[in-house]
Amino acid sequence: MAVRVGVDVGGTFTDLVALREDGAIEVRKVVTTPDDPAVGMFRALDALDGGRPRPPIDLLVHGTTIATNALLERTGARVVLVTTHGFEDLLWLRRQDRADLYDLAGDHPAPLVARRCVVGVAERMGPGGALESLTDAEVARVVAAVRELEPQAVAVAFLFAFRYPEHERRIAAALRAAAPGVPVAASHEVLPLFREFERTSTTVAEAYLRPKVSAYLSRLDRDVHARGVPALRIMTSAGGTLDPAAAAGRAASLALSGPAGGVVGARLVGAAVGFTELLALDMGGTSADASLVTGGAAVTDGGGAAPGEGSIAGIPIALPSILIESVSAGGGSIARVDDGGALKVGPDSAGAIPGPACYGRGGTRPTVTDACLVLGWFDASSPLADAVRLDPAAAEGAVAALGPVVGGAGGAAGIAGGIVAVATAVMARALKRVSVARGLDPRRMALLVFGGAGPLFGCALADALGIGSIVIPPHPGVLSALGLAAAAERVDVLASFHRPLGQLDAREIGRAYTSILMEAARQAPGAACLRFADCRFAGQGYELTVPVTEDDPREIADAFRAAHRTRYGHTGSGQPIEIVNLRVVALREGPLPQFAAAKRSARAPVGRRAITLSGERLTAGVWSLDDLAPGVTLDGPAVAAGRDATGLIEPGWRGTAHPSGALVLQRR
Repeated sequence: MAVRVGVDVGGTFTDLVALREDGAIEVRKVVTTPDDPAVGMFRALDALDGGRPRPPIDLLVHGTTIATNALLERTGARVVLVTTHGFEDLLWLRRQDRADLYDLAGDHPAPLVARRCVVGVAERMGPGGALESLTDAEVARVVAAVRELEPQAVAVAFLFAFRYPEHERRIAAALRAAAPGVPVAASHEVLPLFREFERTSTTVAEAYLRPKVSAYLSRLDRDVHARGVPALRIMTSAGGTLDPAAAAGRAASLALSGPAGGVVGARLVGAAVGFTELLALDMGGTSADASLVTGGAAVTDGGGAAPGEGSIAGIPIALPSILIESVSAGGGSIARVDDGGALKVGPDSAGAIPGPACYGRGGTRPTVTDACLVLGWFDASSPLADAVRLDPAAAEGAVAALGPVVGGAGGAAGIAGGIVAVATAVMARALKRVSVARGLDPRRMALLVFGGAGPLFGCALADALGIGSIVIPPHPGVLSALGLAAAAERVDVLASFHRPLGQLDAREIGRAYTSILMEAARQAPGAACLRFADCRFAGQGYELTVPVTEDDPREIADAFRAAHRTRYGHTGSGQPIEIVNLRVVALREGPLPQFAAAKRSARAPVGRRAITLSGERLTAGVWSLDDLAPGVTLDGPAVAAGRDATGLIEPGWRGTAHPSGALVLQRR
C-alpha cells in the first residue's frame, strides 16, 4: 500500500503526516533543526519507520521556509537589476506610501538590490510598441557592465515588458550565454502583468531567492531519492505543489509555502464537519497565521491586485498566494515590556533553539508557551515532541521575572494571564483583517483553530469576534503537514489583458484565454483548468479576481459586481467595467484523507486538573483529544490533551466529538 507524506518544517517543530492509500493517517513530530531544515525532515521520516518495515512512500510533499527565512534574514543572493534607463530608482521610490501612518521616522525595508548594482539600458517600450530600439552595441555594453559587478543572480525588468517582451528576451539571452552559471530572472517570465513597481520588485525577489532555493531543493531531491522515495513535490504560496525543478525556477512563489498547507488542511476538515465558511488560525511556535475559507475554498490573493498588498518581510511579491495574515503571536513569541511600560508579545521568538524557558534548552525569556504552562493549560508530565518535557519551575521563573516591570499583580499567574490576553488580542486583529476588512462578518463563520497552541485560544478568540462555533480538527498540531500530503498539483498562468468589458463579446473573451490555456496544459498535462479574470471599475486603481465559467461578458460583469458589493459595499452605480488580467489555474487534486478511519472510544475524562482562567482558579476535566468517541460531549472548563496539541474549552462552551475526529464547540 503506497503512502503520501507531507512534511512541514516550522520554526520550532517539524511535522510529518503519512496519508495511506486507504486514507488512514499517521503522525510524527520532531524538533526543527534551524541550521539545516532537511535534517529535521529526515529525522521525522526515520521516526515514521519506528524500527518496523513501512509501506513504500510514493510521494513526499514538503512545505519549506527556505524562501521566507532568506527574506526575513536577508541571506539571499547578490543581485544586479537591469532595467530601462531612467527607471533605476524605481525600487526606492516605491509607491510613496508610508511604512507606518503615524511614525514620521518610519521607513520601508531596503530593496533586495544595492543601488550601485542597478544597470540602466538604453531601450524603451511604450503602450504601442518600441519607442527606442535596443541595439547590439547596447546589449554588449550591458552584459559587460553586469559581469563587472560579479552578481550571483540577475533580474531583468523593462518598461512594458508584460506586453512587449522582445527587449527583455534579448538581454536575458545574452546574459545567460555570457554567464551560464548565473541565474537570470526576466519579468515577462516571472510576472507578465502591468504595474511596474510590483513587477520589478517581484522579479528582484525571484533572482534574490533562486540560487539559495535551487541549491536547497536540488540537494533535497537527491537525498529524498537516495532514501527510496521516487517523487518529491514542493508546496507553493498558492496552495498547490510543484516538482523541485519547477519550484527552483519559481523561488518567490515559495514564500508562504508552509502556512499554505495549513489552509489546505483547514478546508478539508471544514468539508468533513460540514462548515464551508471558516476563519482559520494556525498558531505555531514562531507566529500565528490567520486565513479564510469561503464557499468551501481557500481565499487566494491574486497577487498585487491592489498596490501595497502581497508583501512578505516588507518586500512586495505580487504572485498568487493564499490569503494569510501572519502575526508574531506563536507559542515561542517572547513577552516583553516596551519603552512606554506596555506588555507586548513578539516579534522576537525563542524558536527551536533555545526555545521557551520551559523546554529546558537554555531559554530564559518568558514566552506564550511558558505563560500557558503557568496557567495549568499544559500537562507538565507529557512530552511535546522528541521527548521535550515541560519544566513548570523554569516557566514560572521566566514569567515572574517580568513582575518588577509590570507591577507583578497576581504573581506569576497574573502576569501569565496578561501575556495570553495580549497574544489573544494580536491574533483577533489578524482574524479581523482577513474577514471584517474584506466585508465578511465573522459571526456568520466558524473558527477553526490548529497548530500546537491554537486550540488553547479558540474560545477566547471566538468571544472576541462574536463567533458561535469552533472546530478543533483531528491532529490539530500537524494539520499543515496533513494539508501538504493531500495538496493538489497546481500551476498558475497569467497574462495582461486590459480591455473594457462592454466592448468584448464571447468570442473575443474565449480567444483571449486560448494561449494561456495551452500553456497551462503544457505545464500540467491532464489537469483541470479553471479560468479567472481581474476586473475593476474604470478609473479604479485596484481590481478583484472573479471566476470565469462562461465567455459571456454579462456573467463576468455580474460576478464582479457581486464580489465588489461583498468587499466594498456597493456595485459602482453603472460605472463601466474593465478586465485587466487573465488567469488560468491548472489543478490535479490529491487524495482525500479519511478522518473517520481511526477508532476512538474515550467516553470519560482521564483526570482533573487545576487551571487558571481570567484570574480565576478552576478545576477542569482532562480528556484525551485523540481518542474521543463520536458524540461524546465535553462541558467547559475542560482540557482536551492530544499527542500533538492541547485544546481548552472555557466555561460557557460545550464540545461534541464529531465522527471525523474533530471536536466541535458551541456556546451553551
